[in-house]
Amino acid sequence: MLDQASDDIPMARRLEPLRRRGTPWPKLVVALAVVMAVGSTAVLVWQPTVLLRFLAPVPLAGLASRPGLDGRLLGHFPYPEAAALDLVTVAPGLRLHRDAADALLQLLDAARADGIEIKVLSAFRSVALQQQLFFDVKSSRNQSAQERARVSAPPGYSEHSTGFAVDLGDARNPQTDLSGSFAQTSAFAWLTANAARFHFILSFPPGNQQAVSYEPWHWRFEGSAAALQQFEPAQRLAGQGRPRGLR
Repeated sequence: MLDQASDDIPMARRLEPLRRRGTPWPKLVVALAVVMAVGSTAVLVWQPTVLLRFLAPVPLAGLASRPGLDGRLLGHFPYPEAAALDLVTVAPGLRLHRDAADALLQLLDAARADGIEIKVLSAFRSVALQQQLFFDVKSSRNQSAQERARVSAPPGYSEHSTGFAVDLGDARNPQTDLSGSFAQTSAFAWLTANAARFHFILSFPPGNQQAVSYEPWHWRFEGSAAALQQFEPAQRLAGQGRPRGLR
């Protein structure tokens, strides 16, 4: 006979009710929100230029292009205009930053001693003058901005504005001025062999990383801390295209 007490608890209360599992969606939504918030913060903190690139206005009137993440516009890095007090005359109507001017005059004297006559074709150019050279010539030649930028920097993006860059020519072969044929002259051969002694380097060699046309006449001075600082981004980019061991 069954014990009466053993059946005092109704069947419905003997079985522990199943616990209802809460839906995972609220926690998942919160987790996703946190991840997105952290990701957005990381972009703003670590890569602010990504956001600025798309929010900032175009830098030059007349150009729809915006600078890339490294600051380049149509291949050219931005450069400040040299202060007038830092410029000295190196040839009639032509000025350079005083640091570059001293080195350039030594270079010209050394070339002359070797029987080579090198002449200065262009030196410091103001941003206003670069504006004319870029946009006026672009218009007269019916060029696109991309086409023009391969041979001339947009204003505010020219090495000449720093006072550290020069265009050089062979005085005995004026027909090669500002031409690829300058690379075939004795003046260019001498520069290739000796310019580094005076801290001048070729800015745009063949196949350069900035995708600017080869300019054998365009040389820049890197013999001072100020010059090195201004051209460091260009040097870093150029180094990316060199084989290991040559950097």
